[in-house]
Amino acid sequence: MADSFGPMRDDDADGDVVGMGSNAGSSRKEPIRVLVVDDHALFRRGLEIVLAAEEDIQVVGEAGDGAEAVDKAADLLPDIVLMDVRMPKRGGIEACTSIKEVAPSAKIIMLTISDEEADLYDAIKAGATGYLLKEISTDEVATAIRAVADGQSQISPSMASKLLTEFKSMIQRTDERRLVPAPRLTDRELEVLKLVATGMNNRDIAKELFISENTVKNHVRNILEKLQLHSRMEAVVYAMREKILEIR
Repeated sequence: MADSFGPMRDDDADGDVVGMGSNAGSSRKEPIRVLVVDDHALFRRGLEIVLAAEEDIQVVGEAGDGAEAVDKAADLLPDIVLMDVRMPKRGGIEACTSIKEVAPSAKIIMLTISDEEADLYDAIKAGATGYLLKEISTDEVATAIRAVADGQSQISPSMASKLLTEFKSMIQRTDERRLVPAPRLTDRELEVLKLVATGMNNRDIAKELFISENTVKNHVRNILEKLQLHSRMEAVVYAMREKILEIR
């Protein structure tokens, strides 16, 4: 049965799924209810056959695309959604967000041939708890389902290494941004920004500072240009975050 759906392997010793989380040893009285989503009917059938041999896992439904998956998830409220990334009508990543809305308790495992970093990042941002490549063994599918049901995250090793690399890059980019000094605002611009932060409009600011309303507009425009922002509110949030300005 393990060979009934193609690319998965039973004997890849180096292909163990990387798990992150806790509670892996928790016990369940009820079987884990799984919704299988893939646009290939034979692949869905193969998964159902494999998972049917597991006493603690029950396939409660299947879907052939992301749109159908959302409807089935709303009706069935599965514990786990095992879903492909790329499907017609609506892809798995797009469906992921909608599934979390209609079935908040469902945990989503992407099971795909896509080893694209962008798909991995987008899936995680959309709410997926696992990202597995279809090259993993059939035994590992059941193991991953149990682990995710018990609160862990599961990622195929090659994808986990890409994720760690991206995290390192993100940290480095953040550190580099911190080394760049914040744009310098003039004393008058800081005064204007502080009054903007209190909710004053341009007319009130002009009266408070004894300057023209047009001058206030010019100051606000200069502040936004220096900070490369688009609105007054963004300017205030940026200034507080970068400690250019502290509102007491």
